[in-house]
Amino acid sequence: MEEHAEALEADLLRHYGLDLLDWYRGGLTSRRLSVLLKHLPRDSAVARELHGEAAEWSVSDYLLATAVDQLAESNWMFATVNQDEESEWLDYPTPVPRPGVEAADEAPAEREAPGPSPTQLSAFFG
Repeated sequence: MEEHAEALEADLLRHYGLDLLDWYRGGLTSRRLSVLLKHLPRDSAVARELHGEAAEWSVSDYLLATAVDQLAESNWMFATVNQDEESEWLDYPTPVPRPGVEAADEAPAEREAPGPSPTQLSAFFG
């Protein structure tokens, strides 16, 4: 608790209108403080200190990012299949960045696009 005392104090004031000093003075029981801590909202300063940026992402945010990535990939596949054989290779779409996931260290040009080449796709569908 001492490690995150400043964040805890800020959260108690912001979300509950309580002063952390009330706990030291005996006006706030340890049990009540524990209950309030367990039920701090996702956007609390304590949650951000403990979990970083990931604390701000809900399941819905992750699902939405996945849907956006899948749509970008399907648009890329459609455009790749329907382009002329002499056309330049289309860049594979960059996924939506997620908290806690490091971006690839390689430059995008150095990465191989997953899956078959445009020629293989054209032969398969054409």
